[in-house]
Amino acid sequence: AGLGLRTAMEALRAAGRAVLRSPRLARHGLGLCRRRKLPESWADMQEPLLEGMCFTLKYLGMTLVEKPKGEDMAAAAIRRIIAMAQVGARKFQKVILTVSPRGISLQDADTKEIVENISIYRISYCTTDKLQNKIFAYVAQSQESGALECHAFLSPKKKIAQAVTLTVAQAFQMALDLWEAANAGR
Repeated sequence: AGLGLRTAMEALRAAGRAVLRSPRLARHGLGLCRRRKLPESWADMQEPLLEGMCFTLKYLGMTLVEKPKGEDMAAAAIRRIIAMAQVGARKFQKVILTVSPRGISLQDADTKEIVENISIYRISYCTTDKLQNKIFAYVAQSQESGALECHAFLSPKKKIAQAVTLTVAQAFQMALDLWEAANAGR
């Protein structure tokens, strides 16, 4: 069990490092829940992130992927999701995506019904698409089937998509810090 947990923590650490390479964000209002501005420094982020940072986005869809991470894999998956969304020509579901050290929670913006809770340990990758820079996507292992799924969301602005990506990276780091603190005495 210790080896599996160590592997999970190494994966968590690697995912956090990969996402933290995203460009730094300027201080702007980002349409967050509670109309909070995204702080510049990590120390300023810890308290709001523990509660959960909220973003209002439109859910574009999901596709299965072969690999748990990678820029090319994510870009191809996002292209597939956009192509399927254009063919469907339906109205996109507006969701409130909440990021915390526990993971990502999706709530329908209209009905306030919880759509899904994704544990931080099931998320292997997240990104803001380079070409479609208003799109945020993450890859997570399905709790039901174990398959790797890429989910994509459209944000109103490029800065919001980047903010979601950066916030998820910081949630990875905080989850790792909390895990290490909890296991320091063992």
